[in-house]
Amino acid sequence: MNLISFIYQKTQLPQKSVENTVALLSEDCTIPFISRYRKERTDNLDEVQIGAIVQFKAEFEALEKRKAAIIKAVDEQGALTPELKSKLKNCSDLTTLEDLYLPYKKSKKTKAETARKNGLEPLAKIIMAQRSDEIDFIASKYLNDAIDNEDDALQGARHIIAEWINERTDIRNQLRNQLNRHALITTKVIKTKKDDEKVQKFRDYFDFSEPLNRCPSHRFLAIQRAEKEGFIRVKIEIDDERALQHIERRIIKSDNACTEHIEIAIADAYKRLLLPSLTNELLKIAREKADDSAIAVFAKNLRQLLLGAPLGEKRILAIDPGFRTGCKLVCLDAEGNLRHNETIYPHAPQNDSKGAIKKISSLVDAHKIEAIAIGNGTGSRETERLVKRIAFKNPIEVFVVNEAGASIYSASKIAREEFPNYDVTVRGAVSIGRRLADPLAELVKIDPKSIGVGQYQHDVDQTKLKTSLDTVVESCVNSVGVNINTASVPLLSYVSGIGSKLAENIVTFRNENGAFKTREAIKNVPRLGGKAFEQGAGFLRIKDGENPLDDSAVHPESYGLITKIAKDKGVALSKILGNKEILKNIPLEHYTTANVGLPTLKDIIKELEKPGLDRREKAKIFTFDQNVRTIEDLRVGQLLPGIVNNITNFGCFVDIGIKESGLIHISNLADGFVSDVNAHVGLQQQLIVKVLEIDIPRKRIQLKLHKS
Repeated sequence: MNLISFIYQKTQLPQKSVENTVALLSEDCTIPFISRYRKERTDNLDEVQIGAIVQFKAEFEALEKRKAAIIKAVDEQGALTPELKSKLKNCSDLTTLEDLYLPYKKSKKTKAETARKNGLEPLAKIIMAQRSDEIDFIASKYLNDAIDNEDDALQGARHIIAEWINERTDIRNQLRNQLNRHALITTKVIKTKKDDEKVQKFRDYFDFSEPLNRCPSHRFLAIQRAEKEGFIRVKIEIDDERALQHIERRIIKSDNACTEHIEIAIADAYKRLLLPSLTNELLKIAREKADDSAIAVFAKNLRQLLLGAPLGEKRILAIDPGFRTGCKLVCLDAEGNLRHNETIYPHAPQNDSKGAIKKISSLVDAHKIEAIAIGNGTGSRETERLVKRIAFKNPIEVFVVNEAGASIYSASKIAREEFPNYDVTVRGAVSIGRRLADPLAELVKIDPKSIGVGQYQHDVDQTKLKTSLDTVVESCVNSVGVNINTASVPLLSYVSGIGSKLAENIVTFRNENGAFKTREAIKNVPRLGGKAFEQGAGFLRIKDGENPLDDSAVHPESYGLITKIAKDKGVALSKILGNKEILKNIPLEHYTTANVGLPTLKDIIKELEKPGLDRREKAKIFTFDQNVRTIEDLRVGQLLPGIVNNITNFGCFVDIGIKESGLIHISNLADGFVSDVNAHVGLQQQLIVKVLEIDIPRKRIQLKLHKS
């Protein structure tokens, strides 16, 4: 099986599309570039489909590497027959490959290997032949210095038989099938830990049992965490008697003196070798599925958060609220640059609300502030109420901003490099203000795991998680586009073909030479070659540049085509941009070439209709219920405004303006059956919820989505 057929088998995507995508990947093309600018070659594959090709390409390469290692190892043992080599080379999955290799990777310390060294393999073969009624007498012929009696000889032979049974692919696959269909995951609390306060959140698993194939990812990960922390014991169980009967039917062919020994060997193989090995394998697969599910939810949430509504280039006063240490104020200009910072103390213990109001008013006037961003941490509601009491000269929009991860950013290397002369409190407030202006540009500076939109993110496979989240960030950055003249190094580093080193070179060049006037000028950046320009140019925007196309998603390689279209229409290029009347009457089929087809031409026309348009929605003002400040203020049946701040497979969490978020369980999202939470709510969505249950001791709030 070659790479293309392997990917085709896994994805069922058109073979030609797979071939061309693999070819483009081998040319160091990125997923965003291929999906946006090479639609003709891929037959319009999207980022998800191209990502699947990347994934299975890596899987195939890992499989081939393992095959080569196994073939070499077996060959060195002198056991590589042409038939075995063919089976190994034609293997299409790792499980079958490892099963084939199992007989050749014996440890010298196994019971079976010891029995072989003691000369008992011929006796094991006689027993397995199942033709003798005098097996005890035959066993007496195998006594030696290491084997004292017939019982020892028979036991050693049974160890060898048990290993043979363990190595049979048909038996392993049959038991796998039973485990996949019938295995139960069961848990028991460790009695000495039962009364520990930390264990109480896992009390649902003190005595728990469920079919493993119906255990959802979040529950499986919770069980794994509880086991890892030493609170519970976890077992995988199936009907042992039924499993043994299946094995016996495959092996026992007669009823004589050998039968009893084979039955004992089967039970030994099942309990000591097969079941531990295959339950570990099953748990590993279940863990991988749970990880994949959790990572997929995290990735989906992260995408929604990164593509959250920006306020845009506005002058912003950002407030990081606090009580004892005060509220940190920063004033940002329209480009997000820090212009002023100081601290006010409107809340207890100082209670200087008059001085705080006066200071905020003067800063708003002095810096011509257009919007105020308030972090949603401790003191947020009190600070919001204070700000809304102020009678500003001009209308000022007030926003409460999710500040999850701001403290991580403020202490990071990126923040220290951006603001070397300011402490973490100032940097945190700047991050809050910039998040309002452009969530994407600011959030790329923070490790996605710290943003607070996943579940069990520290429990899942960290390599997989990082790869998935990096892919999401890259996709979001390139789908929106980046202003090369204002973007930070972290933001630029996610642009297709750029990376962290070239991002640093771009910013250094910009600082030394001033703003880029054209995309062509990007080629002057040190070490930014033709391939990097090809991959990244279409995603880099130049506002108010010499060429209006430079502020669009049209790739420079298509500029000549657009110039020809304008010439054919007898108008200047600037007259085409945004002119839907002209654009809709262009006969696209006249401009197709070997490399440019209708998909690309349609993308170009769509972009020319609204060049430079940000695809994201604009930020909307939101206000919590001013009468609800703590969980004690809640009442069953209450209707409250809220914002979705996390989405899981079992429901979504909603910020209702107090410390504790409420849960809308999946069963309370709609009147009918709900299979996908994201089909009903989105991250950061503003909605109305109804309070169903309030558990003050456990600080849990159950909500229902209210249809307005």
